[in-house]
Amino acid sequence: MSSTVARGLPRRSERRRARSARPVWMEKPGIAVQALKTITIAAIVLVMLYPFVYVIATSFASAKGLTTDFFPTDFTLEAYRSILSGGIINHALLVSVGVTVVGTVLSVLFTTTLAYGLTRTKDVPGAKVSLYVVLFSMLFSAGIIPQYLLVKYLGLLNSYWSLIIPGLISAFNLVVVRNFFMDLPSELLESARMDGAGDVRIFLRIVLPLSKAVIAVIALFYAVGYWNNFFNALLYISDTGKWPVQLILNQYVIQSTPLTQLQNPKAVPPPAQSLQMAVVVLATAPILIIYPFAQRYFTKGVLTGAIKG
Repeated sequence: MSSTVARGLPRRSERRRARSARPVWMEKPGIAVQALKTITIAAIVLVMLYPFVYVIATSFASAKGLTTDFFPTDFTLEAYRSILSGGIINHALLVSVGVTVVGTVLSVLFTTTLAYGLTRTKDVPGAKVSLYVVLFSMLFSAGIIPQYLLVKYLGLLNSYWSLIIPGLISAFNLVVVRNFFMDLPSELLESARMDGAGDVRIFLRIVLPLSKAVIAVIALFYAVGYWNNFFNALLYISDTGKWPVQLILNQYVIQSTPLTQLQNPKAVPPPAQSLQMAVVVLATAPILIIYPFAQRYFTKGVLTGAIKG
């Protein structure tokens, strides 16, 4: 018994020394530290959520409700009724939805086909040079004026295509998709080729089904980019009837242009601040609703070598 205790004492002392040698941040936090962490995290969450809640509350506030400095009260739907009955916001939302859907589909199509084509050139002389040329031409542009002249000479001014074609393929997304395709098992593709499948069939039946995660990620990136892009519309669209909602947001909220055109002329105008925040909510809500549903694909898309089979 005494020998057992004697053998156990060094072990306890060693454990104590090991505990004392560990850094402070590796020790199990006490109740006070855990409480401090909880309070700190809760404060950060409140600081980050307050602007969103304030914008939404202001969009629903009436003139009486905006008299308080900290948080609006006395909510109403007059701001949304006024701008949605005016017609401009409705049309701008339809333009943004159409540009986002068509642009995302075309961008994903061209990005995946180009990325797959760049992976099938291993034995082609000068394949790496062509890859570098493609990426170099996408990463560096000639500037705003040459790009505007190119769009003008192509006859795309005041066209919805001017909001899609200039940003059709992203070099970053192209590299991500190409690396994903490079990690696909070559044996699987070669076996399909031995069974008589061509490149198009292999791409549609094998490559794309195995690449759902990365396609979902780049589709979300493209959709967010098309939805939030107002600079191309500012450059190429002079017809106000073709403005997307982000350009409406820039003109009437950031540039403080009078909001009379957005309102229903027959209705009593609500406060300008409520109208501005209502436009912000309508321009932000669709992408905020879609984003959480695609969030689960992020991990799968980043792990480009992970394939379920």
